[in-house]
Parts: sequence; structure tokens; C-alpha cells
Amino acid sequence: MSQKPRHTYRFNPHTLRYEKVLVSLKEQVRRISFNVLLGVVLGVVLVVVGLQFVSSPKERAMQRELAQYKRQARLLGERVDRAEKVLENLEERDDALYRVIFESAPVDEGERHSGIGGVERYAEFDGLEDGGLLKQTTQKVDGLLKRLAVDSKSMDEVYEMARTKNERMATMPAIMPIEKSMCRVVSGYGMRFHPILRYRRLHSGIDLTARQGTPIYATGDGVVKVAGRNPKGLSGYGVVAVIDHGYGFQTLYAHMKEVKVKVGQKVVRGQQIGTVGSTGISTGAHLHYEVVQNGKKVDPVYYFFNDLTPGEYEEVLELARRENQSMS
Repeated sequence: MSQKPRHTYRFNPHTLRYEKVLVSLKEQVRRISFNVLLGVVLGVVLVVVGLQFVSSPKERAMQRELAQYKRQARLLGERVDRAEKVLENLEERDDALYRVIFESAPVDEGERHSGIGGVERYAEFDGLEDGGLLKQTTQKVDGLLKRLAVDSKSMDEVYEMARTKNERMATMPAIMPIEKSMCRVVSGYGMRFHPILRYRRLHSGIDLTARQGTPIYATGDGVVKVAGRNPKGLSGYGVVAVIDHGYGFQTLYAHMKEVKVKVGQKVVRGQQIGTVGSTGISTGAHLHYEVVQNGKKVDPVYYFFNDLTPGEYEEVLELARRENQSMS
């Protein structure tokens, strides 16, 4: 049974009758187009809303994986922090124990904590959602690796110092250059008034007074680098000798009456190298003795430990600390 087509009727108040509404083809096309367009727009809106608030199975899997990566990055950062604390402890032991024992200068902190790479090194993390965390963790790891490399090199040096300990102890200046019963400390290391130049200046050694001709001894094994009167760069010292002991140590013996060794000669601790005099800029018979460690002049009194009892050492230390007039 065929279905009759539906028609739209409208009441006409003038004729008091319902009249069929005739719709043009153009109007029909317009209505159909509007309905289709409205349906498409509603469909797009529903799809966008669905994508915004409802994740697909693949997206949910990726979100879980990303969350796992974030947790791992945070855990890695915490592990790096713990490793840094362990490394700091090793660095403190290196500086305050091993190197003190072997009389070696500590590692330069600037070398340990110097920067790595340039400003573009971590540019790949810029713009990422968790770029800050990744950049911070990567910087920590890079810094840790740099410090490990520096301290690994330091441990190699400490090992070498331990291996050569006996040789180092033999070469280290460790006795008084004049027999303790035959000399007296008259001026120590520090700011002192110069008797000839007439002003205060750094007295870079220790003055030991003794009779003319008293023997002077090498304070450690080494090789004679300077021997003679007024050598270049040492004017005012008179007859002087310089011994290179290796491992960063040198000793200087000045104002001697005579020197009994030659340049290039090997000497051992306790071997006579000259006699007490008053040559150069000097006010009397004495020995001006200096200790140089790694290019820096240090207080020689700290290197008399093999020769003195604790009581004698305290007495010498007290005499050396008095601010008085030097003899040269």
C-alpha cells in the first residue's frame, strides 16, 4: 500500500479555510542544505569534545608511559644528589687526609666545579613540557662526571705519592741545617725589621746564628741547583746554595762562608754542603735558611720535626714567632 505524500497546510482567515502551502524547489534545497550543514557542524563539535575529554587506548598508554618517565627522571635526580654527597665526602678525605699526609697541595676547587660546554648544550630541552626537570638532571649528571674525572686523576696522584712514600720522606727537608747544639734561632719567618735596609718586610726564611765556619748540612736528599757567590737572581745572599729535593721542595742556604758542593751534585740528608759565614747583606755570622714548596716560600720551622723533641720544637717555634730584627 503506497503512502500518500505529506503536505503542509496553513489556515487562511479571509477564506476561513485551510490552504495547502506550496514550497518552491529553491526553498526546499535551502532547507535541506541548512539541515545537512547543521548536522556536519554538530558532528565536528561532538568529535572535538570527545577528543578533548576522552582519550583513546593508544593515548592512555602513552600517558602512562610519560608518567613513568617523569617518575624515573625524579628518581634519577635523587640518586644523583646522593652520589654527590658521597663524592663530597671523598673530596674532603682527599683534601684533608691523603694530601695532608703526603704534604701535597689540595685539588683546585675551581677545577672540580668548572662549567661544562656552552649555553647551547642543553637547548634541546627548551620548550618541552618537563624540559626544566630534564635539563636540571642532565646538568647534575654532567657536573658529577666532571668531578669524578678530576678526583680520579687526584686518586692517581695520591696512589703515586703513596708508592713513592719512602723516597719522598728521604728527600723532604726534615732536619735543622746546623746541629741544634751549635746554633740559636734569632729571627723567624714573617714580617721583620731589616737591619740594613731599615724597614719592615717579609723575612722569607729563618736566621740561625752560629760561629764562623760551623758546618751546614743538607736537610734532605736532592740535587744542587745553585752554588756560589751572588748568583743571578739571588743578589744580597752572598755565598749561597740551593738544593732541589724533588716533589715540589727546594731549600736555600745563604750568607755562607764557603760552599762545599757543585751544581749538579747529588747530596743526601746530613751531608755537609758549606760553612757558616756573613757574606752578602748580613750583620753577623749566621745562616739564612729557606724552604720552598711548590714554588711558594713556607715557614722552615715546620720542617725541623726529625731533629727536635716536642719540648725543643715548642721552644724553637716560640723563638721563631717573636717579631724582632732579622740579621739579613
